[in-house]
Amino acid sequence: MMIELTPQTIVTAGAVITAALLLIQRFAKGVRWFDQQEKQTTDIAALKAKHEADMKALKQALTEDMRGINEEQTLLTYGVLACLKGLKEQGCNGPVSEAINKIEKFLNKKAHGD
Repeated sequence: MMIELTPQTIVTAGAVITAALLLIQRFAKGVRWFDQQEKQTTDIAALKAKHEADMKALKQALTEDMRGINEEQTLLTYGVLACLKGLKEQGCNGPVSEAINKIEKFLNKKAHGD
């Protein structure tokens, strides 16, 4: 069987080759798109894991900071209470006695978890 090279045969062959190349190109583009979606899915999962780890570390750091702040506030409260008691010993009364009572009441509540 012999194939004749006519202009119509050349045009038909060119159309078939072009269609085949187009299909291959579209298939390759589809494969790349699916690969990109898969990569995005894994990237998102990695970002979520990193975010959760960062949030856990931040929470731990804030908890430690709050512990330090609470200790500092406790020391400051005891210092203020000592100053107020010193003022009371010096003869100051009225608001000094009231402040001492309020601070002692507050510290007593805190000590008993109220």
